[in-house]
Amino acid sequence: MLRAGQTIAICVLALLTLGVVMVNSAGMAVSPIGAEVDADGITPRSIILSRSTVYMLVACGAFAAAAFAPVRRFFGPSDVLCPRSTAHCPPDRGLVAAGLVTLGLVCVLGLVYVPGLGREVNASSRWIALPIAGGLSVQPSEIAKWGLIGLMAWLATQRAALMPRFWFGLFPALVLTGVVAGLVVLEDLGTGVLIAAAASVVLLAGGARLLHFACFVPVGLLCIAGAIVVSPYRVRRLTAFLDPFADPQGSGYHMIQSMAAVAGGQGWGRGLGHGIQKFGYLPEDQTDFLFAIICEELGIAGAALVVGLYACLLVTGVVIVRRERSPFLKLLGIGVLATVGLQAIINLAVVTGLGPTKGIALPLLSSGGTGWVLTAAALGLLAAMDRTQPVPAADDEEQADAEAVPSMP
Repeated sequence: MLRAGQTIAICVLALLTLGVVMVNSAGMAVSPIGAEVDADGITPRSIILSRSTVYMLVACGAFAAAAFAPVRRFFGPSDVLCPRSTAHCPPDRGLVAAGLVTLGLVCVLGLVYVPGLGREVNASSRWIALPIAGGLSVQPSEIAKWGLIGLMAWLATQRAALMPRFWFGLFPALVLTGVVAGLVVLEDLGTGVLIAAAASVVLLAGGARLLHFACFVPVGLLCIAGAIVVSPYRVRRLTAFLDPFADPQGSGYHMIQSMAAVAGGQGWGRGLGHGIQKFGYLPEDQTDFLFAIICEELGIAGAALVVGLYACLLVTGVVIVRRERSPFLKLLGIGVLATVGLQAIINLAVVTGLGPTKGIALPLLSSGGTGWVLTAAALGLLAAMDRTQPVPAADDEEQADAEAVPSMP
């Protein structure tokens, strides 16, 4: 019988493989008259030698490295980084280190504005161009996303006794989260909201009170509304979501073409490689709207396969997290699952017209080297947690069951 970590590995490999195939399929294009045409077209050899295959191999390597990492040695319950007891916790515990890490994440995000280093695509500065051959680039928001999850899990573990308190527990953590998420929102509202939401889930699981969070909900909504109002293209996206057919050739074009691709697949799909919307109709078909191409070419079966893989991944991850005894690793696992789950739900909602258009990719499917590698590494940590979890002996289980049953008078 497969272990939970092995099931996660199979799901990750299946999603990456499907991603490579569908990214190459979505990359097909009609060549202009008179242009030089590759006679072979899309072939198994061209897919194997494609850049997406290289990203997949690197992502698999990142998953394997994380899966075999000695997580218990560094983040076990008795480690100095994750103290066993936090009953006597000073108010400033961990804040200096957390502030320095946050400053580092801010510096990474700020690199997109450095001339000659930042790369602008579609009027957004979200990438760092690496000074190496091939034009490779890195997306700093992905680094900030996963770095903040680890930071909040560590901070909540260090300050476990203070987390139920407002000023000394939740407030400092939310300030650090707001700094990172706010900087991301300047260029990408959807990813910034995702980062803040996933970090909030970790803090709630770490002991913060829901009532305290409710006090910040109006502030968060006002910040989101302000970020939309000051950006005309975000306002157009919101109005297009409310009525895309009011401007079918303008702001509503993207959503209409996405829904046309999803509906065009019908039951069995048009067949792999035989989609129509990717030929100049649907923008961002290899990245944010790859699921629409999957629906068009593979039909309901392809859509169900994607949803089923994500569901299996999340359910298996929950099984691992529920068995975890290390407070830090438990919170880290919750953060990983919350990030992957929320990101997938948001993307699927956008592609199917259930949410306004956002620049959020589908995890391990949509084209993107940084996202694939870091997401695979994060899920590899879940596999490492499962691999190193001690198996309770039969006597221990019987003793635990006996202690759970109240004795008769």
